[in-house]
Order: sequence, then C-alpha cells, then structure tokens
Amino acid sequence: MRIFAAIVCVLIAVTATAQAPAPKHTVTPEEYERWKKDLSNWGRWGKDDQIGALNLITPAKRKQAAGLVKEGTAVSMASDVDTVPAVDNPSPYEVKMLSIGTDRIAISYHGITHTHLDSLAHINDQGVFYNGYKPDPNAVLKDGHAKNSIHNLKNGIFTRGVLIDIPRLKGVPYLEPGTPIYVEDLEAWEKKAGIKVAAGDALFVRTGVWARRKAVGPWLRGRAEGGRSAGLDPSVIPWLKKRDIAILGSDHPQYVSPSPLRGAVHDFALLYLGVHLFDNCDLEALADAAAARNRWEFLLTAAPLPIRGGTGSPANPIATF
Repeated sequence: MRIFAAIVCVLIAVTATAQAPAPKHTVTPEEYERWKKDLSNWGRWGKDDQIGALNLITPAKRKQAAGLVKEGTAVSMASDVDTVPAVDNPSPYEVKMLSIGTDRIAISYHGITHTHLDSLAHINDQGVFYNGYKPDPNAVLKDGHAKNSIHNLKNGIFTRGVLIDIPRLKGVPYLEPGTPIYVEDLEAWEKKAGIKVAAGDALFVRTGVWARRKAVGPWLRGRAEGGRSAGLDPSVIPWLKKRDIAILGSDHPQYVSPSPLRGAVHDFALLYLGVHLFDNCDLEALADAAAARNRWEFLLTAAPLPIRGGTGSPANPIATF
C-alpha cells in the first residue's frame, strides 16, 4: 500500500509539473498600453510629485543602507571617460587642455556609451512626462524643464544597492547580444544569492556589456537599426512595479534589443513608474568585489550635477561594502 501511495504521489507531481503553464514572456502592444494605467505611479505621492520612486528612499531606508558598510571598501560603477569614436560611441567625451592646469569637458551623455543618470524629464509620450507634466517645448528649449529635472536630486542618492549578475547565474562571462532577461532569471539569482529585492532598493542588473566589449570589441547596440543588446525583457515590468524599486541600473539602458517594444523597460520605468535610471554602468569591478565577498548588497551613493532643468547628468555611482 505504501509503495502504491508513493507511486500515486509521484504521478500527481509529474502531472502537475507537466500541466504547469510556461512563464508568459510575450507582451502585446495592447497589454503594454493597459500597464500605463494599471501599473502607473502617477499621483501616488501627490499631483505635484517630481521625484517618483525616490520617495521610497526613506530615512529608515538610508539608515538600513548605512548598516551595510562592514569594511569600508568602495567600488566605482562608472566607466572611464571615453574620448574615442566607435560604432557604440558616436558622441565621445570632448576633453581639451586649455593650459597646464585647466581643461574643458563637453559631452552629449544620453545613449548607450557613457555612465549617466536619467531624470524624469528625459522620456515622454506625446509630450507628456512622469506624473502628467506637459511642458511647452519652446520654454524647455529656452530654459530647461520646470519640473522633473535632475536638479531634484541635488542632495544625492543614498540607499541599499543590489546586484543581479545574470552572466554569473548562467555560468558565462557575458550575455550574447539579443539575450532577454526574464522574471525567472531575476528570481533564480535571488535564490542563488540568498537576497531579495525590496522597496526603496537601487537594483543593478549586469549583462556583461563591458566584458564582451573588451573581449571582442565594440558592436552596434541599442535602438539603432540593427542594434543588438542583452537586457530586461518587457515582461519584467510588473515585477519591477511589485518590488517597488527606487532606482534601476545596468551596463546598458535596461532593455533588450531587438524587441517589438523598443526600449520598453527603460521608457516605462522613467515615465510611468517614476524610477530614475543609471545607464551604461561598468559593473565588472562590482561583480568581482561582490563575488569575492559573496555579498550582493551594498551601500549605494551618487551625486549628480545639480543642473536646473536638466534631463540627467553624467554620474559616478559608488558601491561601498
């Protein structure tokens, strides 16, 4: 009888596994449009809110983050200033020495190359930005943005950072271009690393862009025709909303390409979730430091340039263990 019962249990388990629905990865344009209402953070912190999910970084969250510093080791997440034109660097930094002790620096920092922080005045849908802000284009071109600008972050960012290392999860040095990252990948890493992404966190997702670039050279990435990038699949958007992250960062602008929904995660996070984005971080040193300690959480600090009306800022986010 016991043998019979055990066989029945095994058969039930196998049947249940066979009948379990496969994870849903396809996001239709219609579903994406519904999410703009169903998942939106517009009005959550008031009609005049300009900082979005940064409201989740409370004094208590900052105190918790400070407690993560055990040894005082700091690791930069910024790539070095790149002055060399390439297929993935169409707008290099311009650094000119004016004298032996002075220089001038100029940069068009948005895109797929330079480490920077996007403000909530970066992405719009038919002229409308986060929380319903709709500026006069002529006024913006003259004086910058009256709302949602990077100046709102003048006091800096101080919160718990979490690294999700997808290449390490898959046992490869880097993801191949075009590889999508799904919710099951993010949660598999949480289980492997013994960590869980929580409200107010700054989440960094490594795809291995800079490791691959070092190994094989630059390639066309991003939204450009023919561009190929590993990154977050659009199907992760509800998960990001559920976890209530404050900031999202990666070594690429947070989306997979090619994809039918071009730039979906990047644009949705800024415009509807109110999540500021760190684009093009160099996460290689951080990944090595975290692996050496088997610690995937850290104190994140960053201070963007306080540009009134600005759509973002070059940045140097720092992880401290």
